[in-house]
Amino acid sequence: MSGNRRKAALATTVLVGGAMFLTACQDAGTGADAGAPQTSASATAAAGAATPSGSPAATPAASGGTGKDDKNGGGAGSGQKPVGQVCGANDIAWSTKSETQAGGYILVVAKAKPGISCTLPAVHPTVAFGSDGTEAGPAEQSTGKQITLSGNTTAYAGVNPKTTSANGGKELDSIIVAIGHDDPDPVSLPVGTITVDKPVVTNWHTSPKDAVPAR
Repeated sequence: MSGNRRKAALATTVLVGGAMFLTACQDAGTGADAGAPQTSASATAAAGAATPSGSPAATPAASGGTGKDDKNGGGAGSGQKPVGQVCGANDIAWSTKSETQAGGYILVVAKAKPGISCTLPAVHPTVAFGSDGTEAGPAEQSTGKQITLSGNTTAYAGVNPKTTSANGGKELDSIIVAIGHDDPDPVSLPVGTITVDKPVVTNWHTSPKDAVPAR
């Protein structure tokens, strides 16, 4: 082999060997990277796996309410009256019924609306008639008892629109009912055509039999 050929062969061997050496170095670098510390996402997952429950570590709660009632009455009880507070007419689901006993009278039926608990005071309801506001007087001499309306508890009051025997009176078809004179939301209840003259109303009772007004 001539000297020129030996030199060419030697140069080729050096180039091939250098290329293999560089490839080996790159492979070694890749292996070193594989063993490097994990990224932040991997570290987070690993931290979650290390918690006693096996779930991710707790994160701070989002800002917002605590579920407790605030000073303005918010929270789970928001929109409801405190237990024992006096009912207003708008807290009650009303109905009326015409009765024939004792010469005829109107039975007023009161139930608390869903979610409401309130107390009817130990006095007769305020019942008025007509545009002039004729008010029913008490049909009972004694004071009644407080009644707490909640759930299926029902209260009854009897209204006799005409206690006089003489002819005459106002012909009306509704009554206005309130829980006391300070009730800001009285309700108008249809009762059919009635003649009104010196009306009376009983106290609240838990039995309709006790709410029959004297004539």
